[in-house]
Amino acid sequence: MFRNYVKTAYRNLLRHKGFSFINIAGLALGITACLLIGLFVYDELQYDKFLPEGEQVYRVYNDKSAKEAGEMVAPVPPTFATTLEQDFPEVEQAVRILMQQFDANNLVEAGERRIYEKGRFFVDPGFFDIFQLSFVYGSPDKALADPSSIVISDEFSQRVFGDINPVGKQVSVNKQPYIVRGVFSTEERFHLPVNFIHSMETAELPAERMKSWNWQQFYTYVKLKDGGNPQFLQSKFREIVAKQRNPDTNEPYDYKPVLQPLDEVYLHSASFKHDQAIRGNITYVKALSIIAVFILLIACFNFVNLATAKSMQRAKEVGVRKSIGASRGQLVMQFLGETLLLTLISVIFSAALTSLLLPSLNAFTGKEMSFNVFTNPELLLLLLGLTLVVGLLAGFYPALVLSGFQPVKVLKSAVVVDSKVGRIQWLRHGLIVVQFALSIFLIICAFIVYQQVSYLHNKDLGFDREQIMFFQMRGEHMFDNYETFKNELRNVPGIKNVSIGYGFPGDATAGDGIIVPRNGERVHHGVTHLMVDYDYINTLNVQVVAGRPFSKAHRTDADHAFMINETAVRELGYGSPEQALGQTLRWNVWNNADKDTLKEGKIIGVVKDFHFKSLYDKVDPTVLQIFPGANWKVAVKVDAQHIAGAIEQVEKVWNKFAPDYPIEYIFMDENFEKMYKAEDKLKTLLWIFTGIAIFVACLGLLGLAAYAAERRKKEIGIRKVLGADNSAIVALLSKEFLALIVVSALIAFPLAWYAMRTWLQDFAYRIDMPVWAFLLAGIAAAAVALITISYQALKAAMANPVRNLRFD
Repeated sequence: MFRNYVKTAYRNLLRHKGFSFINIAGLALGITACLLIGLFVYDELQYDKFLPEGEQVYRVYNDKSAKEAGEMVAPVPPTFATTLEQDFPEVEQAVRILMQQFDANNLVEAGERRIYEKGRFFVDPGFFDIFQLSFVYGSPDKALADPSSIVISDEFSQRVFGDINPVGKQVSVNKQPYIVRGVFSTEERFHLPVNFIHSMETAELPAERMKSWNWQQFYTYVKLKDGGNPQFLQSKFREIVAKQRNPDTNEPYDYKPVLQPLDEVYLHSASFKHDQAIRGNITYVKALSIIAVFILLIACFNFVNLATAKSMQRAKEVGVRKSIGASRGQLVMQFLGETLLLTLISVIFSAALTSLLLPSLNAFTGKEMSFNVFTNPELLLLLLGLTLVVGLLAGFYPALVLSGFQPVKVLKSAVVVDSKVGRIQWLRHGLIVVQFALSIFLIICAFIVYQQVSYLHNKDLGFDREQIMFFQMRGEHMFDNYETFKNELRNVPGIKNVSIGYGFPGDATAGDGIIVPRNGERVHHGVTHLMVDYDYINTLNVQVVAGRPFSKAHRTDADHAFMINETAVRELGYGSPEQALGQTLRWNVWNNADKDTLKEGKIIGVVKDFHFKSLYDKVDPTVLQIFPGANWKVAVKVDAQHIAGAIEQVEKVWNKFAPDYPIEYIFMDENFEKMYKAEDKLKTLLWIFTGIAIFVACLGLLGLAAYAAERRKKEIGIRKVLGADNSAIVALLSKEFLALIVVSALIAFPLAWYAMRTWLQDFAYRIDMPVWAFLLAGIAAAAVALITISYQALKAAMANPVRNLRFD
């Protein structure tokens, strides 16, 4: 009997070639989209899962609660780790990682090799106890026992030493020599971008600083003992932190420590501030998962629609089979068998398409996902399971409908008049509405994401980021003679201006406090510090709204002057930019020799707010000051017409001051473009999968339009004989479907509005949702549907009416 089912299914697929093609194509595309998205989502969910005992590890971050809104801050003070380890018996171990620019380049030299490497970490000795990375060479035991040690990744080792065992060999980092004590295996799904590791002692941090409860410069992880309760620990630790809070502070927010499970760090930290770890975005993972389900549902709905539509043509077949003794259960099995065969063919095609498209997806996402059913039996089982699930979901209802026809009625009449037909029509209409509601929803989301991403890239940031060459200073000679270096750069033809400092837009900034004398008291405020020089304002073309910029003509500017931004004017309580001028500020100078050194000065100018961070973040209250001790980066404003020649001359000046270091530069606008890579990828993926969803929906609509034209061919023939033209016939067949599109739009609009409103809340600066996006999405869906229907409608309208009326 099974053989008979297969043979019958095969013959029916061949007999109805158009029906079979539309279903196979729709299902294959839907399943391919699901497989590709599923591979991506699975890979995202695997981060940090490889670490032994990872379920006992938590990251400690700060919830910066404010009256208006809170934000999550990844780095915490150094005392968090020592307090947790010493005062809480449920904590087995705590480890700190010094907050550095993990993506900053460090000059690495070994023998003849000289390259720049990223991912430099300064860690506590227990790093490898919490993060149990496997070692290729050496051992984690005492690998970081002294400041001269370095532990490197196997990829780092391959680039620098080749295939040899480097343990015991010397490597220089930024001209400082270290001995390699171990080589660990690089893990692709590790949220920390670690490449080479030093002991915390190597950083030579001041002992007093390491006792601070306010210096938030460390990523901190704790490992709990078996049975340790993280919620109870968090509650007790918060009480201790609250007692250590500076009583003089007047900040409108409070810091509360939070324990974050290790397996949530990668996907649930997208909005964290000052987090330099590798991060995904759980919102985007969920969104792509929903899109995958949408596309698969649309493909399944296509099958249900077409199968129930085709049921009219197979009614007599059912009647004959029942009249010769076939039971309803046997008919259900037969029709389910046809569906499963069709689904199996679709899955085979989708597996081939997935293998073909996966390399492009890997290149786009930067991942190394694999899809090979021959080497991975789990994938084979997944595909078989997918065949059964999709086949049963798509085929169960049509099988019930087809097997339920009464033989007397369907054999007596050429047209099925069973009362179930009306319900079938409502089902088909309902499924069309759902399909196009999902499609319109995706179109609206694609439009709004496109608009927001364009806004991110094109918004006026309050400064000029174009043609600014940006690079890090290197070598003692350059640091000691930065003024001479700067003057020589300014003399290069094609160079408009040069600034040296710490805190350029798109780069690292300093978070620290400022003291505001008020009514005889010292009121502390948290602000962002930009350490600038006299040319910072002119180089970036930042607008001064009150007062003046720093000037060498005023000798006191270097040691006794500050500038602030408009947000600082409001938050420090000055009322207006003009009222802020002449007010006194004090700052605890970064001075290892004397930590109590205060810099006191007057506010000489107020700058218009400018975005030195991404548009995810609100503009912070900001203080600008001249502080050469923090000089770190160089910004060179280049004439757009002389870029190539200017770059060449800049390199010559560089080689004069830092001949032992290769120059590495980036243009500032490129730095900002990199901030929104995730949004750019989301935009592209959304357009691709929206296109697939619409195409799959239109395949089903094409089949239904063909069926509607076939079912009404006699009516069309009569209308043609009575004088109806082709446009009237097209309108007749189209209006029913277009009415369904209108209903779909009315359902999709509020859902899309809610989804996009929620997504846009992640951005401090965002677009207003455009009404035209909703209207255009509805019009686009209607236009695509009309084009799809019109093809079949025109075909029916242009057919010979005599032939339609003569033959059944």
